[in-house]
Amino acid sequence: MPADLPDASACPRLAVRAILMHENRVLMVNAYPDGQSPLMCAPGGGVEAGSSLPENLLREVHEETGLRIVVGAPCLVNEFHVPGGSFHQVDVYFRCELAPGTQANPDPAWEDTQRIVSDRRWLTEAELAQIPHKPDSLRAVAFGRDGTVSYDPLEPLVR
Repeated sequence: MPADLPDASACPRLAVRAILMHENRVLMVNAYPDGQSPLMCAPGGGVEAGSSLPENLLREVHEETGLRIVVGAPCLVNEFHVPGGSFHQVDVYFRCELAPGTQANPDPAWEDTQRIVSDRRWLTEAELAQIPHKPDSLRAVAFGRDGTVSYDPLEPLVR
């Protein structure tokens, strides 16, 4: 989730996120400066014009975690908004793998380029069920085995 919620009244903001699995755990981040919220999300972020969605995802995941990944197929489209506000974002999630030769544990001293990510954790399905996270469908998609693409309709962003 973005740390600063820009005015998106003209159109929804587009973002990309990684469902990055390793040893039956999914990588989650807290993208609120100084941990202002306990809400965790999949690593990723806003799309920059002129780059493909996978190119944006490679950049965003590296900026937030220091990890190199291989981007696979899309697996989830999620919309969320701030009730009563103008923020509306559409996230496209991709199944991803660690790039060959990449260690699974991010360097604990790693700081993302914007110094927003305050926590990075590999979580089991049971651990993820116990912490606040968005979108609501993330756990089912990350740990599901059917390989279908899901759509999670507009849901409120609650910090």
